[in-house]
Amino acid sequence: MKRLQTLLLLLLGLGLNVAAWAGPAEPMLPQVDDGGRTISGWLMSEKLDGVRGYWDGQQLWSKNGTLFQPPREFVADLPPFALEGELWGGRGSFAATAAAVQRQDDPAGWLRLRFGIFDVPQAPGPFHQRLELASAWFAAHPSAHAFVIAQQPVQNRVELRRELARIEGLGGEGLIVRDPAALYLAGRRPEIIKVKSFEDGEAVVIEHLPGRGRNAGQLGALLVELPDGTKFRIGTGFTAEQRRNPPPLGATITFKHHGRYRSGLPKFPVFLRIRHDLGL
Repeated sequence: MKRLQTLLLLLLGLGLNVAAWAGPAEPMLPQVDDGGRTISGWLMSEKLDGVRGYWDGQQLWSKNGTLFQPPREFVADLPPFALEGELWGGRGSFAATAAAVQRQDDPAGWLRLRFGIFDVPQAPGPFHQRLELASAWFAAHPSAHAFVIAQQPVQNRVELRRELARIEGLGGEGLIVRDPAALYLAGRRPEIIKVKSFEDGEAVVIEHLPGRGRNAGQLGALLVELPDGTKFRIGTGFTAEQRRNPPPLGATITFKHHGRYRSGLPKFPVFLRIRHDLGL
Protein backbone atom coordinates (compact mmCIF):
# COMPACT_ATOMS: atom_id res chain seq x y z
CA MET A 1 0.00 0.00 0.00
CA LYS A 2 2.83 2.39 0.84
CA ARG A 3 4.42 1.80 -2.58
CA LEU A 4 1.09 2.44 -4.29
CA GLN A 5 0.68 5.72 -2.43
CA THR A 6 4.21 6.73 -3.40
CA LEU A 7 3.57 6.04 -7.07
CA LEU A 8 0.28 7.95 -7.05
CA LEU A 9 1.98 10.88 -5.38
CA LEU A 10 4.65 10.75 -8.07
CA LEU A 11 2.01 11.05 -10.76
CA LEU A 12 0.36 13.96 -9.03
CA GLY A 13 3.69 15.61 -8.31
CA LEU A 14 4.47 15.64 -12.01
CA GLY A 15 1.25 17.52 -12.67
CA LEU A 16 -0.73 14.65 -14.16
CA ASN A 17 -4.44 14.57 -13.42
CA VAL A 18 -5.06 10.91 -12.64
CA ALA A 19 -8.76 11.05 -13.48
CA ALA A 20 -9.09 13.35 -16.46
CA TRP A 21 -7.82 11.54 -19.54
CA ALA A 22 -10.52 12.43 -22.09
CA GLY A 23 -10.53 9.30 -24.20
CA PRO A 24 -7.66 7.48 -25.90
CA ALA A 25 -4.64 9.40 -27.08
CA GLU A 26 -2.47 8.06 -29.90
CA PRO A 27 -1.16 4.71 -28.63
CA MET A 28 2.30 3.19 -28.58
CA LEU A 29 2.22 0.28 -31.03
CA PRO A 30 4.56 -2.63 -31.84
CA GLN A 31 6.62 -3.13 -34.94
CA VAL A 32 6.78 -6.55 -36.60
CA ASP A 33 9.89 -8.46 -35.60
CA ASP A 34 12.46 -8.62 -38.39
CA GLY A 35 14.70 -11.06 -36.54
CA GLY A 36 17.60 -8.64 -36.35
CA ARG A 37 16.99 -6.79 -33.12
CA THR A 38 18.99 -7.53 -29.98
CA ILE A 39 16.46 -8.50 -27.31
CA SER A 40 18.66 -9.69 -24.45
CA GLY A 41 17.15 -8.43 -21.19
CA TRP A 42 13.83 -7.44 -22.79
CA LEU A 43 10.45 -8.60 -21.45
CA MET A 44 8.14 -10.95 -23.32
CA SER A 45 4.46 -11.74 -22.83
CA GLU A 46 1.71 -13.50 -24.71
CA LYS A 47 0.03 -11.36 -27.37
CA LEU A 48 -3.62 -11.58 -26.36
CA ASP A 49 -5.96 -11.84 -29.32
CA GLY A 50 -8.67 -9.47 -28.13
CA VAL A 51 -9.95 -5.92 -28.54
CA ARG A 52 -7.71 -3.08 -27.41
CA GLY A 53 -9.12 -1.01 -24.57
CA TYR A 54 -8.23 2.30 -22.88
CA TRP A 55 -9.36 3.12 -19.37
CA ASP A 56 -9.10 6.90 -18.78
CA GLY A 57 -9.62 6.70 -15.03
CA GLN A 58 -13.40 6.94 -15.38
CA GLN A 59 -14.53 5.38 -18.67
CA LEU A 60 -13.46 2.61 -21.06
CA TRP A 61 -12.75 3.41 -24.72
CA SER A 62 -11.74 1.63 -27.89
CA LYS A 63 -8.50 2.57 -29.64
CA ASN A 64 -10.47 4.63 -32.17
CA GLY A 65 -12.45 6.56 -29.59
CA THR A 66 -15.65 4.52 -29.28
CA LEU A 67 -16.98 4.70 -25.74
CA PHE A 68 -17.68 1.19 -24.45
CA GLN A 69 -20.63 0.47 -22.15
CA PRO A 70 -19.40 -2.24 -19.76
CA PRO A 71 -21.48 -3.08 -16.68
CA ARG A 72 -20.44 -1.26 -13.52
CA GLU A 73 -19.20 -4.51 -12.02
CA PHE A 74 -16.61 -4.86 -14.79
CA VAL A 75 -14.89 -1.53 -14.04
CA ALA A 76 -15.58 -1.27 -10.30
CA ASP A 77 -12.00 -1.99 -9.20
CA LEU A 78 -10.13 -0.11 -11.92
CA PRO A 79 -7.87 2.77 -10.77
CA PRO A 80 -8.35 6.54 -11.10
CA PHE A 81 -5.52 6.72 -13.66
CA ALA A 82 -5.19 5.63 -17.28
CA LEU A 83 -4.59 2.02 -18.26
CA GLU A 84 -3.99 0.40 -21.61
CA GLY A 85 -4.76 -3.24 -22.29
CA GLU A 86 -6.65 -5.93 -24.13
CA LEU A 87 -10.27 -6.94 -23.59
CA TRP A 88 -9.92 -10.69 -23.80
CA GLY A 89 -12.14 -13.72 -23.54
CA GLY A 90 -9.44 -16.38 -23.80
CA ARG A 91 -7.56 -17.98 -26.67
CA GLY A 92 -9.62 -18.51 -29.81
CA SER A 93 -12.45 -16.22 -28.67
CA PHE A 94 -11.80 -13.09 -30.71
CA ALA A 95 -15.14 -13.08 -32.55
CA ALA A 96 -17.12 -13.53 -29.32
CA THR A 97 -15.07 -10.80 -27.62
CA ALA A 98 -15.61 -8.32 -30.46
CA ALA A 99 -19.34 -9.05 -30.45
CA ALA A 100 -19.65 -8.65 -26.67
CA VAL A 101 -17.95 -5.25 -26.46
CA GLN A 102 -20.13 -3.83 -29.24
CA ARG A 103 -23.39 -4.71 -27.50
CA GLN A 104 -24.85 -2.35 -24.92
CA ASP A 105 -27.39 -4.80 -23.52
CA ASP A 106 -25.20 -7.82 -22.78
CA PRO A 107 -23.66 -7.54 -19.29
CA ALA A 108 -23.21 -11.31 -19.17
CA GLY A 109 -21.05 -11.14 -22.31
CA TRP A 110 -18.87 -8.44 -20.75
CA LEU A 111 -18.46 -10.39 -17.54
CA ARG A 112 -17.03 -13.33 -19.48
CA LEU A 113 -14.14 -11.04 -20.50
CA ARG A 114 -11.10 -9.75 -18.63
CA PHE A 115 -9.06 -6.60 -19.13
CA GLY A 116 -5.40 -7.60 -19.56
CA ILE A 117 -3.26 -4.57 -18.64
CA PHE A 118 -0.01 -4.00 -20.53
CA ASP A 119 0.80 -0.31 -19.88
CA VAL A 120 0.06 2.83 -17.87
CA PRO A 121 0.38 5.43 -20.62
CA GLN A 122 0.34 8.61 -18.54
CA ALA A 123 2.85 7.43 -15.97
CA PRO A 124 6.42 8.73 -16.23
CA GLY A 125 9.51 6.60 -16.50
CA PRO A 126 10.44 3.36 -18.24
CA PHE A 127 8.03 0.57 -19.11
CA HIS A 128 8.89 -1.70 -16.17
CA GLN A 129 8.29 1.17 -13.73
CA ARG A 130 5.00 2.15 -15.34
CA LEU A 131 3.73 -1.40 -15.07
CA GLU A 132 4.67 -1.47 -11.37
CA LEU A 133 2.02 1.18 -10.79
CA ALA A 134 -0.68 -1.10 -12.22
CA SER A 135 0.65 -4.11 -10.29
CA ALA A 136 0.65 -2.15 -7.04
CA TRP A 137 -2.93 -0.97 -7.63
CA PHE A 138 -4.34 -4.44 -8.27
CA ALA A 139 -2.39 -5.93 -5.37
CA ALA A 140 -4.34 -3.52 -3.15
CA HIS A 141 -7.58 -3.67 -5.19
CA PRO A 142 -7.97 -7.21 -6.61
CA SER A 143 -10.35 -7.42 -9.57
CA ALA A 144 -12.14 -10.43 -11.01
CA HIS A 145 -12.21 -8.66 -14.38
CA ALA A 146 -8.73 -7.17 -14.76
CA PHE A 147 -5.15 -8.38 -14.45
CA VAL A 148 -1.66 -7.18 -15.28
CA ILE A 149 -0.18 -9.28 -18.08
CA ALA A 150 2.83 -11.22 -16.80
CA GLN A 151 6.18 -10.17 -18.25
CA GLN A 152 9.02 -12.68 -18.54
CA PRO A 153 12.68 -11.76 -19.17
CA VAL A 154 14.16 -13.17 -22.37
CA GLN A 155 17.90 -13.65 -22.91
CA ASN A 156 18.18 -14.68 -26.56
CA ARG A 157 16.26 -15.71 -29.65
CA VAL A 158 16.49 -19.41 -28.90
CA GLU A 159 14.55 -18.77 -25.70
CA LEU A 160 12.16 -16.52 -27.63
CA ARG A 161 11.42 -19.19 -30.25
CA ARG A 162 10.89 -21.79 -27.53
CA GLU A 163 8.31 -19.58 -25.78
CA LEU A 164 6.63 -18.73 -29.09
CA ALA A 165 6.23 -22.43 -29.87
CA ARG A 166 4.76 -23.03 -26.41
CA ILE A 167 2.22 -20.23 -26.73
CA GLU A 168 1.20 -21.23 -30.26
CA GLY A 169 0.87 -24.83 -29.09
CA LEU A 170 -1.66 -23.62 -26.52
CA GLY A 171 -3.64 -21.85 -29.25
CA GLY A 172 -2.16 -18.40 -28.65
CA GLU A 173 -1.44 -15.85 -31.35
CA GLY A 174 2.17 -14.91 -30.60
CA LEU A 175 4.35 -12.78 -28.35
CA ILE A 176 4.95 -9.13 -27.56
CA VAL A 177 8.52 -8.23 -26.56
CA ARG A 178 9.33 -4.88 -24.93
CA ASP A 179 12.39 -2.94 -23.94
CA PRO A 180 11.94 -2.53 -20.17
CA ALA A 181 13.66 0.88 -20.32
CA ALA A 182 11.35 2.29 -23.02
CA LEU A 183 9.44 5.50 -22.38
CA TYR A 184 5.85 5.74 -23.57
CA LEU A 185 5.98 7.28 -27.05
CA ALA A 186 3.11 7.31 -29.54
CA GLY A 187 3.25 5.50 -32.85
CA ARG A 188 4.86 2.26 -34.01
CA ARG A 189 8.02 2.02 -31.97
CA PRO A 190 11.12 -0.20 -32.23
CA GLU A 191 11.03 -0.66 -28.44
CA ILE A 192 8.05 -3.02 -28.86
CA ILE A 193 8.03 -5.92 -31.30
CA LYS A 194 5.32 -8.39 -32.30
CA VAL A 195 6.59 -11.94 -32.80
CA LYS A 196 4.63 -14.60 -34.69
CA SER A 197 5.51 -17.62 -36.81
CA PHE A 198 3.47 -16.07 -39.64
CA GLU A 199 2.47 -12.65 -40.93
CA ASP A 200 -1.11 -11.46 -41.17
CA GLY A 201 -2.96 -8.98 -43.32
CA GLU A 202 -6.40 -7.70 -44.20
CA ALA A 203 -8.34 -7.79 -47.45
CA VAL A 204 -11.86 -7.15 -48.72
CA VAL A 205 -14.00 -9.97 -50.13
CA ILE A 206 -14.97 -9.20 -53.74
CA GLU A 207 -16.18 -12.58 -55.03
CA HIS A 208 -17.19 -16.07 -53.90
CA LEU A 209 -15.58 -18.71 -56.12
CA PRO A 210 -17.48 -22.02 -56.34
CA GLY A 211 -16.01 -25.21 -55.00
CA ARG A 212 -15.32 -28.47 -56.76
CA GLY A 213 -15.20 -32.07 -55.64
CA ARG A 214 -15.99 -32.33 -51.93
CA ASN A 215 -16.69 -28.58 -51.89
CA ALA A 216 -19.12 -28.68 -54.83
CA GLY A 217 -22.16 -26.53 -54.16
CA GLN A 218 -20.43 -24.38 -51.59
CA LEU A 219 -17.48 -22.01 -51.25
CA GLY A 220 -14.27 -23.05 -52.95
CA ALA A 221 -12.28 -19.87 -52.40
CA LEU A 222 -12.60 -16.16 -51.76
CA LEU A 223 -11.36 -13.63 -54.26
CA VAL A 224 -10.10 -10.74 -52.15
CA GLU A 225 -8.47 -7.38 -52.68
CA LEU A 226 -5.73 -5.66 -50.69
CA PRO A 227 -5.77 -1.88 -50.04
CA ASP A 228 -3.20 -1.44 -52.84
CA GLY A 229 -5.53 -3.14 -55.36
CA THR A 230 -3.75 -6.52 -55.42
CA LYS A 231 -6.25 -9.35 -55.93
CA PHE A 232 -5.74 -13.00 -55.00
CA ARG A 233 -7.57 -16.13 -53.90
CA ILE A 234 -7.82 -17.65 -50.43
CA GLY A 235 -8.94 -21.27 -50.50
CA THR A 236 -7.97 -22.69 -47.11
CA GLY A 237 -8.68 -22.04 -43.45
CA PHE A 238 -12.47 -22.22 -43.65
CA THR A 239 -14.69 -24.32 -41.40
CA ALA A 240 -17.49 -26.41 -42.92
CA GLU A 241 -19.97 -23.77 -41.73
CA GLN A 242 -17.96 -20.97 -43.35
CA ARG A 243 -17.95 -22.84 -46.65
CA ARG A 244 -21.74 -23.13 -46.48
CA ASN A 245 -22.13 -19.50 -45.35
CA PRO A 246 -19.02 -17.61 -46.48
CA PRO A 247 -17.98 -14.11 -45.44
CA PRO A 248 -20.24 -11.66 -47.30
CA LEU A 249 -19.09 -9.58 -50.22
CA GLY A 250 -17.58 -6.34 -48.96
CA ALA A 251 -16.50 -7.86 -45.63
CA THR A 252 -12.97 -7.22 -44.39
CA ILE A 253 -11.18 -10.41 -43.46
CA THR A 254 -7.90 -11.23 -41.73
CA PHE A 255 -5.64 -13.82 -43.34
CA LYS A 256 -2.23 -15.22 -42.48
CA HIS A 257 0.63 -15.75 -44.91
CA HIS A 258 4.36 -16.41 -45.05
CA GLY A 259 5.71 -13.30 -46.71
CA ARG A 260 5.17 -12.09 -50.25
CA TYR A 261 6.36 -12.89 -53.73
CA ARG A 262 8.08 -10.19 -55.78
CA SER A 263 4.73 -9.62 -57.49
CA GLY A 264 3.27 -8.58 -54.14
CA LEU A 265 1.04 -11.62 -53.82
CA PRO A 266 0.98 -13.19 -50.34
CA LYS A 267 2.61 -16.62 -50.03
CA PHE A 268 0.26 -19.44 -48.95
CA PRO A 269 -2.61 -17.26 -47.68
CA VAL A 270 -4.98 -18.86 -45.16
CA PHE A 271 -8.30 -17.40 -43.95
CA LEU A 272 -8.37 -16.52 -40.25
CA ARG A 273 -11.57 -14.58 -39.54
CA ILE A 274 -13.92 -11.76 -40.43
CA ARG A 275 -12.93 -8.45 -38.90
CA HIS A 276 -15.89 -7.82 -36.58
CA ASP A 277 -14.05 -5.06 -34.72
CA LEU A 278 -13.66 -2.52 -37.52
CA GLY A 279 -14.16 0.97 -36.17
CA LEU A 280 -13.35 0.00 -32.59
